[in-house]
Amino acid sequence: MEYLGLDYLFISHQRLFWVYILAAIFIALIYLLLHKKTLNEYKNRKIWTHKSAKLDYKYFVVIAFIKVVFILPLILSSKDVSLVTVLFLQEQFGYMQALALGKEKVVVLYTLTLFILGDLSRYTLHRLLHKVPYLWKIHQVHHSAEVLNPLTFYRVHPIENILFGLRYALIVGIITGLFIYLFGANIGLLEVVGTNIFVFVSGVLGANLRHSHIPLRYGDFLEKIFISPYQHQLHHSMEFTHKNFGGTLALWDFIFHTLHIEKTRVEIEYGLKDKNSFNSISQILLTPFIKGIKI
Repeated sequence: MEYLGLDYLFISHQRLFWVYILAAIFIALIYLLLHKKTLNEYKNRKIWTHKSAKLDYKYFVVIAFIKVVFILPLILSSKDVSLVTVLFLQEQFGYMQALALGKEKVVVLYTLTLFILGDLSRYTLHRLLHKVPYLWKIHQVHHSAEVLNPLTFYRVHPIENILFGLRYALIVGIITGLFIYLFGANIGLLEVVGTNIFVFVSGVLGANLRHSHIPLRYGDFLEKIFISPYQHQLHHSMEFTHKNFGGTLALWDFIFHTLHIEKTRVEIEYGLKDKNSFNSISQILLTPFIKGIKI
C-alpha cells in the first residue's frame, strides 16, 4: 500500500488521513448548502474529470513510489539531527542539569514551538521556491494545476519533496535537541491520534479544502492569522501567485507583507500562462531540469 500512497489514509500526519477527508467533505457540504450559487457552479464544472485532475491522480501514485524507493532513503533523519544538536550544545556549553519547568509545561512548550517554528520554516521555504529563479522552475509543477483537488497537494517535484524533507529534519531535529539539552530526554508532544494536536486541528478544520473549489473564507481578522482555503486558492491563481505563502498561519504573510485578502469572491484562473510544459508525468519530472538549463 505504501508504494501506491494508500497508507496515507491511515497516517494521521498525512493530509489524506481519513478523518481529515471526512471533515473536509462535511464542511464542504455545509458550505454548498448555504451557498446555492457555488453549488450550481460546482455541479457544472468538470473538476474531477479535468485533464489536470486526471494527471494529479496518476502522479500521486508515481510520486508515492518515488518517495518510498528513492527519496526516503536519502533524507536526513530528525533523530540524527537532534543527536548532533545535543552533542554540539554539550561541547559548546558543557553538561547542564535539566531545567525544572514541569513535564506538562515542557510538553506544551515543545508542541507549540514545533508548530510555530515548523510553520515559519514552511513559509520561508515556500517563499524561496517563488523568489529563487531555479527553485521557481521546480515549484511551477505544483502551480501548473488548472483545477484543484486534495491530490493536487502532492503534485510536487521530487526535488521539492527533498527540500521539504530536509526542512522537516532540520527544524524538528534542532528543536528536539535543544529541548533535550535544556529539559532532559523526558519530553513529549500534545497529540491526538498520534500527531501534533495543532496539525490535527488544522486537518479537521478543512486543510484539504485549500486545494479545492470551495471558496471558504474566515473573515478579514482571522485571515490575518490563519490561511483560509480561499486564500490558498488565490495563491494558486495567476494573478496572486506570489502572495499567501503560509502553510497554516497567515501571520507570517501579514508580518512580511505577502498577505492578500479578497473581501468578496473573485473569478480565479488557475495554472500557469505556459499551458504546455506540465501535461504529462514525464514533463512534470523533466521540465524543471530543461527550464533550469536555460536560466
